[in-house]
Amino acid sequence: MIRRAPRTLAEHSPILFPALMLVVFFVIPFSLMIAVSVFRRVPGGFYEPDLVFANYERFLTAFFGGVLSFSLGLAALVAVVSVGIAFPFTHRLVRLPRAGQIRWLVFLLSILSLSEVIIGFAWSTLLSRTAGITNLLVALGLMEAPQSLSPSFGGLLAGLVYQAFPYTVLVLYPALARFDPYLVEAARTLGASPLRAFFTVLVPGLRNTIVATTIMVFVFALGSYLLPQLLGKPQHWTLSVLITDQAIYQSNMPFAAAMAVFLVLVSLALVGLALMAGRREEGA
Repeated sequence: MIRRAPRTLAEHSPILFPALMLVVFFVIPFSLMIAVSVFRRVPGGFYEPDLVFANYERFLTAFFGGVLSFSLGLAALVAVVSVGIAFPFTHRLVRLPRAGQIRWLVFLLSILSLSEVIIGFAWSTLLSRTAGITNLLVALGLMEAPQSLSPSFGGLLAGLVYQAFPYTVLVLYPALARFDPYLVEAARTLGASPLRAFFTVLVPGLRNTIVATTIMVFVFALGSYLLPQLLGKPQHWTLSVLITDQAIYQSNMPFAAAMAVFLVLVSLALVGLALMAGRREEGA
């Protein structure tokens, strides 16, 4: 089949509705957010139209730098841990019989049906002192008394990885399912150990997929809002939490809009990198 660019309005019609939704629900709100970000805040929690860049200058403060560095570091750690766990799991999943794969995929999809609220409260209960996992450790004689493991950085990391894990597996699954298993078997035949074949054949062969998936999970974790509040301490709050705090509780809408613009631009840039990595793999 020969492909050609659409020439008439009727041929463009399938993309008109998605384009309209994109304009209404993204372009217009994002444009308004950019406009508000350069407004001037006035006493009393209000703001007036202006063209000032004081809100963006606050990005250079030590407080914002600390929040930004923590948010980026947390998102990067969640992405690395999620992909590091999900990649070998998915590799094993695609080698199961078809019925076993379906059961695992249904189980992962059922996890996706859980809201962030349910996940947050479930993990906070699991890490609590009264009904948490430390009570089991006490019963096994591994601890003397139950302890609360939340709020803590470890609890926050565990909750975010749990939330991102199903998405990571479902993104990696198609690429691993298409990968030729005979390449790994050939490496084993030539004397490579299973671990060496995994890291010298499978991982390099899916390098672009791994990079794209890591970026996707990074963007997903960067926008996390509820789990940092439920499982972390105030010093563990991310940029998304700070945006809500400035907009609702501090009544500083211009600064909140400036931070939101920054977060959206970072996310779009990372999504662009993920798309470039995916195109490179398709070209290869």
